[in-house]
Amino acid sequence: MRRFSVIGSAVSAGFLVAALLGACGAPATPAPTSPAIPSVPPLTSAPGSSDAAPTEAPSSPATPAPTAADWQIFTTADGKLQFDHPAEWTVKDRGAEATPGGVFVEVLTAAGKSVATLRTNVATGAECPQKIPYSVFDLVPVPALVQQGVTPHFIFELRLYPAEKDPTKANVMAYGISSAPKPSGPDACPIFQFFTWPPSGASFGGVYNPLDATPGNEPNIDTPEAYLETSEYNDIRKMITSLRPAGQ
Repeated sequence: MRRFSVIGSAVSAGFLVAALLGACGAPATPAPTSPAIPSVPPLTSAPGSSDAAPTEAPSSPATPAPTAADWQIFTTADGKLQFDHPAEWTVKDRGAEATPGGVFVEVLTAAGKSVATLRTNVATGAECPQKIPYSVFDLVPVPALVQQGVTPHFIFELRLYPAEKDPTKANVMAYGISSAPKPSGPDACPIFQFFTWPPSGASFGGVYNPLDATPGNEPNIDTPEAYLETSEYNDIRKMITSLRPAGQ
C-alpha cells in the first residue's frame, strides 16, 4: 500500500468541505445579481513550469485507467449548462439549497459516494489570509467555459498547513474548475475553485479524502498520485471537464 511521502496523514472529508467552501468565500446569504468578479489570468501551469497553457495534463498517468463505458447527458434545471456522467451515477437535485436564481446538484457514484457538486449564481470573493505550500497534481483547460477572455481550468491541487497540529487538518485536497490566478513561487493562496459564469460565479468540483470507506472504492488508494490512476478519478475528470453551455 502506498503512503503519503510528502503530505503526511490523510485529511477528513468534513474538514475538506469546510475548508474549501470557507476559503472560497461561498455565500451564506443569497448571492447578489452582479457581484464584482475580477478578470484574472487562468491557472495555466504548476510551479516551476512555463506560463504557456498546457497541451496535456501534466500529472496524468502514462496509461490512464479506463473510463465508464456508458455515459448520459445531464442538463441543469435552468437549461443553461450540461455535462456528461457515467450512466450508473446519479445526479441529485439539491435545488432547495441553491442560491436564488441558481442551481445546485450533487453527483454520486453507483455506491452512493458523493464525488462532485455543481452550483451556479454564487458570489465569489477571493481572499488570501496567508500563503502556504501547495502542489498541483493535474491540470487541463476547459475552453467551453471561457468568459471575459479567461479560460478556466480543471485542477486537482493540495494545500499543506505545516503549523496545523491535527494531522487530519494539515492537508486540503480538492479538484474542480477554477478561474483563480496562477500560483507562483513555493507558496500559494488557499484553494479557490470557482469560475466566472453569468450572472456571477459557479463551481463544479469535489474533495479528495484518502480515508473514504465507501463500498466499491478501489483498494490501496491512499495518496493523490495513486488516485490519479483510478477509473473513478478519470470518470470524475472526464465528467467535470465536459461541463459546457447547454446545446454545445
